[in-house]
Amino acid sequence: MLVKGRKVAGKGEVAAHFAFGQHEDDIIIKHRLLTRTTTTRGEPPLKKLQKKFTTFALEIEKDADNYSDCERLAKAFLQELTTFELPLLKSKAVIDANLREKENFDELQGEITRQIVQAHDDIKDLKKQLEESKIERQHKEECEAIRRLIAMQPPRSETQKVITELEKEIALLEAENTASSRTVELRKKQFALLLHVVDELQNTIEEEQKSLIEEMRVAPDEHKNGVEYAAGCSEAMVVD
Repeated sequence: MLVKGRKVAGKGEVAAHFAFGQHEDDIIIKHRLLTRTTTTRGEPPLKKLQKKFTTFALEIEKDADNYSDCERLAKAFLQELTTFELPLLKSKAVIDANLREKENFDELQGEITRQIVQAHDDIKDLKKQLEESKIERQHKEECEAIRRLIAMQPPRSETQKVITELEKEIALLEAENTASSRTVELRKKQFALLLHVVDELQNTIEEEQKSLIEEMRVAPDEHKNGVEYAAGCSEAMVVD
């Protein structure tokens, strides 16, 4: 591939200008590989071999006594053929080496792919183990917190003693509550009896008041009747 360089004034930089585009470069490289041409100058090896063979064949077809010329052209053709064959053999060796290398690369790629898949599986397993470890650690921390709370509590004997005392207090309070309930019930009955007595007394007082009013109303009538009776008796005595 031809490259031209020019120096930009004032900057000291070299800018590369390609003589052909990328597509043209690919075509030229492919053509050179096919014709065994390494440069753009000179004849291609295949064309040179063709010329040698054509010259040799034309020389053989001549009727003249040209044995030495034919031998010389034959040697030149064989030499050119050998020269042309060597790059082919080298290319074949390179191709074979590249094929072997490709097989090695394929095997390596397969191994790498297998290792990647295995690594993904291992990562999944490790993530699962990590989650399980986190849960287990959380449970241990919770158990440790509970253990600390339990350790902060008094011994069981003291707790049982406190419970017994509380039970005694509860029993005493229940007894007091029962006694208070009985007292309240008794006071209710007494109060009810008192209300009944008060009610009876109030009824008696009301009846006595009514009787007294009735007596006070009846007393003037009896006094009047007595006076009239006395007056009647006096008149009868006078008549007699």
